[in-house]
Amino acid sequence: MVKHLSRRQFLRTSAAFAACTAIGANINCGKVGVGKPMTRTLGRTGYQVTTLGLGGQASLQWTPSDVDPVNIIIKAINQGINYLDTSNVYGSSQANYGKAFRALGLVPGQPGYDEAKRHSLHLASKTFLRYAKGGNPQNRGFSEGGPNFLAVDDLKRSLSLAFGDGKGNYPEGAYIDIFQIHSLMNMAEVDAIYEGLDKPDPKAENIGVLAALLDYRDGTNLTGLNPKEEKLIRHIGITGHQSSPVMMECLQRDEKEIIDTMLIAINANDRRYQNHQYNAIPVAKARNVGMIAMKVFADGAMYTKEPRWSRTPEDVVRVVGTPELPSRPLVEYALSTPGIGTAIIGTGHIDRDERKCQLMQNMSAAQIREDSLSQTDREEIETMAYAAREGQTNYYQDKKQPLGPPREVKQSIANRNGNRVVRLTWQTAYAADDPIEYYEIRRNDQPAGQVRHQPQTTKAPFSFEEPFKEAGPLNYSVVTVDRAGKRSASEPATEAPA
Repeated sequence: MVKHLSRRQFLRTSAAFAACTAIGANINCGKVGVGKPMTRTLGRTGYQVTTLGLGGQASLQWTPSDVDPVNIIIKAINQGINYLDTSNVYGSSQANYGKAFRALGLVPGQPGYDEAKRHSLHLASKTFLRYAKGGNPQNRGFSEGGPNFLAVDDLKRSLSLAFGDGKGNYPEGAYIDIFQIHSLMNMAEVDAIYEGLDKPDPKAENIGVLAALLDYRDGTNLTGLNPKEEKLIRHIGITGHQSSPVMMECLQRDEKEIIDTMLIAINANDRRYQNHQYNAIPVAKARNVGMIAMKVFADGAMYTKEPRWSRTPEDVVRVVGTPELPSRPLVEYALSTPGIGTAIIGTGHIDRDERKCQLMQNMSAAQIREDSLSQTDREEIETMAYAAREGQTNYYQDKKQPLGPPREVKQSIANRNGNRVVRLTWQTAYAADDPIEYYEIRRNDQPAGQVRHQPQTTKAPFSFEEPFKEAGPLNYSVVTVDRAGKRSASEPATEAPA
């Protein structure tokens, strides 16, 4: 049965939370004690992932003196959480996973290795590097492994820290389930990661990260960067906080369907920015790319942290919601976004009292089906989220843009069986705070037709054709129309070859 919460029920829930938190600081009275965690299919990976994943930052990276990050990881795994997140730019996070994996018998070749348990977990790590060889210093990226590191070095560093000696060595049989290209920010970086993919050449001066990761996924050596023909990763992904157009471009250019997952920022203040839920997320869903939500609490800016990147253990959020903004509806919002498979949430602390335990509270909130909230419910949660800094929490996300016009509108004329035909083509518009519904075609400033909007999954453009017999000029434009009726017209179509 689908759960629809009325505004009255939401307000009643919030009032109950406020009364509960008056009992004691940092206590969320939401339901706890999850049995078997709910799972969803993570796109075309086929992985059945728990709806809550363990984020690799918070106390796993910026560890307060009174917190043991290894115990957080162990508790998460013992509670059944099977999606585990970390990165080569998360400080000690990967090494903390390594300690936990040794304690749980998850290191290949070690006494007591539990191979079945290892296969039940989905470990995702990341590289912030854009090249596997050479590269432009301006968009090369960086690694905590060292200034000369490239993408393959980061991959092997992840394996060494999580399963090996932390000095570059890793045991036979070690692998990363999903290795992600982290935090893509501009179109030049998209160009960089794709460099050399179409025609891998070991002699090339520059090789982007995708070509090399494909070798390490398939056990090939087309780039010359995998001489042992190792298979060290199962899937390749991308991540993005800032720009939906960048993420869309990256997906649309993936003709070989290499990119299996997308980790993307999504929370209840998303529509106050150039939102992802009506731009990049529908494209990924249409391509069956598995999606992981991040920044559910805006990296803590919904609560105690200033809206900026974390720098010290003092930035780690240790509360479980507030009377004004309970954490549960924020988790539900992210996980009711169509296409999201799991949400990774950083854990500041765990507690034997489950009312005070961030991990258990978030896990309880994550037991929700994708279709459990109506659009009205989601809008009411957005109103609640506005209480946090008047909605100005997503410092990592591009500022809100107005509804965009169709891009690159071109007009051509062909002769078919003795008839003249006008053909218009265009690239997708970008949505503002409502989804795009359709494109209106205008001829000589009069309506001439409509084309339904759908996620543009490749670089193949939208198109519209009509025969014509009229004499004189034919001036076409295309207008974006969104769900709220807002409109944005293109410039007049430019001539293109027939």
